[in-house]
Amino acid sequence: MDAFELSAIVAQQAEGDSPYLEFLRVPSMSMGLYVLPAGGEDKQQPHTEDEVYYIVKGKATIRVADEDRSVQAGSIVYVAAHVEHRFHTIMEDLQILVFFAPHEYANVERQ
Repeated sequence: MDAFELSAIVAQQAEGDSPYLEFLRVPSMSMGLYVLPAGGEDKQQPHTEDEVYYIVKGKATIRVADEDRSVQAGSIVYVAAHVEHRFHTIMEDLQILVFFAPHEYANVERQ
């Protein structure tokens, strides 16, 4: 069994130099913690896999394709593969659990 504590994942991500920390990867999916500071910039590009964002902490707006939606702790957003998306207008530090299916970059590896 793999089991995780969010507090430990948050601490591990804070020790690194990347806003994203992948903590689980199996062929069918991967999970990570993505952290963006208030007023920060989300520089991500569309992914080749479907993904789900679960907002653990913070407030912002996410743009998916041409639609904006406010998000806060408890919000869940699905983004299909290859769709342009990013967080913006980050009003409070964001902690986001990210789920990729299949695992992140799996479809890149198949090409």
